[in-house]
Amino acid sequence: MSAPAPSPLAIVDAEPLPRQEEVLTDAALAFVAELHRRFTPRRDELLARRAERRAEIARTSTLDFLPETAQIREDPTWRVAPAPAALNDRRVEITGPTDRKMTINALNSGARVWLADFEDASAPTWENVVLGQLNLIDAYTRSIDFTDPASGKSYALKADEELATVVMRPRGWHLNERHLTDPDGRPVPGALVDFGLYFFHNAQRLLDLGKGPYFYLPKTESHLEARLWNDVFVFAQDYVGIPQGTVRATVLIETITAAYEMEEILYELRDHASGLNAGRWDYLFSIVKNFRDGGPRFVLPDRNAVTMTAPFMRAYTELLVRTCHKRGAHAIGGMAAFIPSRRDAEVNKVAFEKVRADKDREAGDGFDGSWVAHPDLVPLAMESFDRVLGDKPHQKDRLREDVDVKAEDLIAIDSLDAKPSYAGLVNAVQVGIRYIEAWLRGLGAVAIFNLMEDAATAEISRSQIWQWINAGVVLDNGEQVTAALARKVAAEELANIRAEIGEEAFTAGNWQQAHDLLLKVALDEDYADFLTLPAYEQLKG
Repeated sequence: MSAPAPSPLAIVDAEPLPRQEEVLTDAALAFVAELHRRFTPRRDELLARRAERRAEIARTSTLDFLPETAQIREDPTWRVAPAPAALNDRRVEITGPTDRKMTINALNSGARVWLADFEDASAPTWENVVLGQLNLIDAYTRSIDFTDPASGKSYALKADEELATVVMRPRGWHLNERHLTDPDGRPVPGALVDFGLYFFHNAQRLLDLGKGPYFYLPKTESHLEARLWNDVFVFAQDYVGIPQGTVRATVLIETITAAYEMEEILYELRDHASGLNAGRWDYLFSIVKNFRDGGPRFVLPDRNAVTMTAPFMRAYTELLVRTCHKRGAHAIGGMAAFIPSRRDAEVNKVAFEKVRADKDREAGDGFDGSWVAHPDLVPLAMESFDRVLGDKPHQKDRLREDVDVKAEDLIAIDSLDAKPSYAGLVNAVQVGIRYIEAWLRGLGAVAIFNLMEDAATAEISRSQIWQWINAGVVLDNGEQVTAALARKVAAEELANIRAEIGEEAFTAGNWQQAHDLLLKVALDEDYADFLTLPAYEQLKG
């Protein structure tokens, strides 16, 4: 171990949890404190830089590839580090939070990778933050089981060789952990808490299992943010005494600014980079957020009308595949969010056809793998990639040199024929209220209308309401979107929920609170950068 531990962090306003002492050890907290001391000042500078860049986009209504990093893009010689064996075949990845049941089901799902999520699929209650870490420790030591109290069904891990490889996703740079503060009372960034506790407890343990500490990095907005993560990795590996290059990171390209810096992001992380992922909903949210005052040509239609075949989305995904394969990295496709119905075979049939077409397209475009949100979709996605890959672990040899994406192609939102509809406004309100209510109860991954929704879908929902109001959008029924119309639709949805679930369940939930919070972030003149920031202030636990 390295230098003497700094002053210990304080655990504040948190009820004691069972077995928390196994996670929140003095040594682990000393490591997190050192990460905080070294890297939080740079995190703060980079968050300020985000605001400056957003102000520049507001002035210019455009983005371009960076002239100052042209030499990185033009240098054909560099590659990312070779993939470790456990991450070489990633043809299907399942995503989900780290509660005990999900941990077992995801590891057993048959997917090659499980994205163990402390970010958008997890509401950051102290219980979820700490016990999620404990569940992963228990999984690696094979001391995890679960019995459902409602059904009595028991869950246990399959044999080691049948388990998915874990790629853990910490929170984004913008979120703090209010329950851990330094001696000056400043909260530690959630990203450093999630990464630090996981890495400290599991890095060596994973190496002993023939795997390693692998991470998904969310909400990255620039190569400088990737550089910060790389410096965190270098320090962390030295601190616990494991070889440099043990860490592997896959970066979600889920912000519009990051789409212009894909090669630079891989370059900054090249000794630790594993790949890039196309994160659809957050990407659309980022477009709305950054170009929200750019006029009619940046107005997105209903979120479900923006498919991956939209010209600007095709430009984004094809550029991602070309960039990854040019540099020897994996290209991972987007989410199949459908939740199979146990009662409606026709719903399943229609949805499965859409999922199959989506995964066939990704495999055909050159992606090396893709995401699903439910174990029942693993075989379906596996078929699509098996058909293209066969026995090969990936298709990095497909360099996609036919792809030529210009800067303007990535923001050609007006290339879409679809227009905003009244049904789309209703759906945005429905998803927003229902998701926020569950989030305030500590749930981050929520099944709504047969889709697995997470914070990213709530973000695009509330952002579209904001954008449509501020752009004066006229819907397909001739109505203009106004704050009054949004309030009317929200009131109707609240009444519908009350009738649907009954007075007792309605009163026991957070429905009015969720309604009010959605309207606040959708109607406020000052657009909140992230819904989860004001929501976290209302989250109990």
